[in-house]
Amino acid sequence: MYRGMRPMVLTYKGESITFDMPGWYCDQSDESIHTGEDMKVSDRMLNRLKARTEGLLEPEEIRRIRKKLHLSQEAAGQVIGGGPRAFQKYESGDLLPSRAANSALALLGHDPNALSVLKLHRKAA
Repeated sequence: MYRGMRPMVLTYKGESITFDMPGWYCDQSDESIHTGEDMKVSDRMLNRLKARTEGLLEPEEIRRIRKKLHLSQEAAGQVIGGGPRAFQKYESGDLLPSRAANSALALLGHDPNALSVLKLHRKAA
């Protein structure tokens, strides 16, 4: 076996994504062994595919909007929702945002001034 990458195709609801999957591969068969870190790659790619298919924001877009709002990951989780580590997980691709968080981010991406409404609502709650 050797350490390397092979193309992998994931399919979700009729849509597909191809990426390089790291792992230990047998040079005489299609057998492979994948570590937990290797599996994070496929898990993140599956979440990316689900986001595209379901019309959710992808990690880079979530990060772009958060930075446009001048919020730390922790502050974004508190104001927009999800908790203190939610945006770390959204931006790494480990977790998809809820529909509500996704909608709030999409709105804030178009109208950053709407952040003041969320901040006021949070104080009132």
